[in-house]
Amino acid sequence: MTDFPGRWAGGLSLTLAPVLMLAGVLLRAGHDGFFPAQLAAFAAEPALMSASYGCFAAGCVLLWPGVLALVGRAPGSRLVLWGGVMVLFGLFARAFHAGVSHLAFQLVDVQGLAPAQAAVSGSYGAFHVFQSLNLATFAGWIVLAAGLWRARALGPVPAVALGLAAALPIGVLKGTGPLSVVATAGLCVALVPFGVRVLRDGPAPRWWAVPLALAIGAGVVAIGNLG
Repeated sequence: MTDFPGRWAGGLSLTLAPVLMLAGVLLRAGHDGFFPAQLAAFAAEPALMSASYGCFAAGCVLLWPGVLALVGRAPGSRLVLWGGVMVLFGLFARAFHAGVSHLAFQLVDVQGLAPAQAAVSGSYGAFHVFQSLNLATFAGWIVLAAGLWRARALGPVPAVALGLAAALPIGVLKGTGPLSVVATAGLCVALVPFGVRVLRDGPAPRWWAVPLALAIGAGVVAIGNLG
């Protein structure tokens, strides 16, 4: 694969992003899925809940090169193209939801649990532009999975597993339920083996490429945190 985003970006995305999303879902398992309990869980276990929501958000953001890699495997399919567009819009919406969840957790630290719960309760139904992407957020996975199966880029089992991502709840401060585990596990089943195949479909990187990439990544993170 030579097209954008390239074999390494696409393969690493497909391999790592679903695992991060599943880890994020599993880390907050055991707490009620509605926002008052999620805020209470953060008040009781801030490190755990921060790790949970951070892993899930990182997985959503990291997944976009993998979606482009999937679309690139069936360039002649309009169904795959539209499915990919819908999935990308859905990932943008989930990144927005992650930002709102992060702010809600900071309210717990700054104002206390009860005021934070009251603030979130009073504003939970407020309109935002990403609400218009709700249909794309869950339906995109079904369209993409169906298109990749029709194009014979995915077998029936991985395609069904990919379509299960449509069951992932949408919105702010969503806890873990059975559908969350099924959806993110389905992403792992569908995408991780595909990502490994993408990474193997070509020569290995030069000996200096991996440490250089790690050093650049560490530098970017350090500069971002200093800013």
